[in-house]
Order: sequence, then structure tokens, then C-alpha cells
Amino acid sequence: QVQLVESGGGLVQAGGSLRLSCTASGRAFSRYTMGWFRQAPGKEREFVAQVTWSGTSTYYADSVKGRFTIARDNAKNTAYLSMDSLKPEDTAVYYCSARYFTESSYNYWGQGTQVTVSS
Repeated sequence: QVQLVESGGGLVQAGGSLRLSCTASGRAFSRYTMGWFRQAPGKEREFVAQVTWSGTSTYYADSVKGRFTIARDNAKNTAYLSMDSLKPEDTAVYYCSARYFTESSYNYWGQGTQVTVSS
């Protein structure tokens, strides 16, 4: 199993930037695909981005493509989400998640970190 803790959220003006971090404890971090999801008030949780175990393959939701960058440092057991050109509609609780390489769904979740973008 893996335990996830997010950090780096906060309040930022539209057009600004933030970087979220997700630190994992437990073994075999490099065997997990890491993902970021978000949930805005009154909306369902949605996929934002993911990065495979090696860090060489990434995938993004259309709404964040070109503005957000996901990365990971396996030596530090940490995944990152760099967010640029933030918009008010990016306001949400952001969750880090992990999917073991033999599994088909994300089964491990952090507690979430709030990102608020003011207009």
C-alpha cells in the first residue's frame, strides 16, 4: 500500500501559478502510475493529469492541456503538478492518487489540497 499527502495549495490570482506536491510513503513508489484529480463545489471529481512510473508518459485533461505539467521524482517518492495560467474555473480541491501497475483503477488517495483562483 501507499499513503499520499498533498501540499502546495493556496489562493492565487487568475493568470498566476502554483505547484502541488504529493509525497508518498510505503514501498515501491515507482510501481505506481500517479494521477491528479480535482473536485469543484457541487461537481463530480474529475481527472486532471497522470504520469506513468518512469515519468516519460503523461496524459492531460483537455481543460488543462498546455497550462499544467505533471512530473515525478521517484528518488523522492514525490509527484508534482505545476499549474500555470490559472483560471477561476480551476478552483477546486485537488487530490493526488496512485494506481498500482497491475490494477486498472486508482485505489489510493490523498486528503486533498484546496486551490482557489480569484478573478
